[in-house]
Amino acid sequence: MPAMSITVKAMPAVFVLIWSTGFIVAKFGLPYAPPLSFLAIRYALSIACFLLWIVLARAAWPQGRQQWLHLALTGVLMHAGYLGGVWVAVKNGMGSGLAALIVGLQPVLTALWISWIGLPGGQPHGQSHVTPRQWLGLLLGLGGLLLVVARKFGIGSEVTALTLACEVFALLSITVGTLYQKRFVQPTDVRSANAIQLAAALLVTLPFALMESETIAWNAQFMSAMAWAVLALTLGGSSLLYLLIQRGAATAVTSLLYLVPPTTAVMAWLLFDESITLMTVAGTALTALGVSLVVRPVKPQAA
Repeated sequence: MPAMSITVKAMPAVFVLIWSTGFIVAKFGLPYAPPLSFLAIRYALSIACFLLWIVLARAAWPQGRQQWLHLALTGVLMHAGYLGGVWVAVKNGMGSGLAALIVGLQPVLTALWISWIGLPGGQPHGQSHVTPRQWLGLLLGLGGLLLVVARKFGIGSEVTALTLACEVFALLSITVGTLYQKRFVQPTDVRSANAIQLAAALLVTLPFALMESETIAWNAQFMSAMAWAVLALTLGGSSLLYLLIQRGAATAVTSLLYLVPPTTAVMAWLLFDESITLMTVAGTALTALGVSLVVRPVKPQAA
């Protein structure tokens, strides 16, 4: 059917749009809640939704204690570490667009690590090396990031030692988590995998959330942000990604991920009046170009 074909082709772009709103939700909901408390509630509600989905669909659980442990560790890294770092940075003043730009370097670090060293714990990649094109992409990506960050650094600005440290922590967490998952996590049902990962993230996040002194304002804006975070981001985003991979569109998702920072920047400008200067546009475009050079597959050389 033509309509179905159009829907399938649109799925990668829809996924990127949903993924971009994650940074917007942080900015939208954090005036009314401390960051780790918000995330702990989000994890708990998401787990409940996934468990209901698992029961109704009779989805299978991973086999073996090792796979549960591998999934738990990736959950700690890719949810607790990544989201925790981003949300604490945004809570302390970093803009949504810049937060997306910094962690948007994750595909660069992942691709370079695999090209240079191989997957952790496994044999190095057969032709393990970083190509000149990838090094150029890394330099362009870092250069574009520096263009944006340099003018925003300092006391009272959105980039401080604290916010930058949180973002770097988030970047390293999602990168290590991705590499670990590629190496150790076997294919399994996305719903049960998500439930295990979120449960591990909740166990790690909850003690820190209980130490936060700020109270939650249970108003309409907070509830809307929470509903979007649970239903659209955690359930919808994960389900879309699962469908894309099943349909063989994972490469399209990877190639579109470097559009997340500019998409987030435009959303933040429309919703929160975050400034988009010529330097921001140039730096974001340079970073996107750098990421595209790194993640583009290397063409095999003819024999």
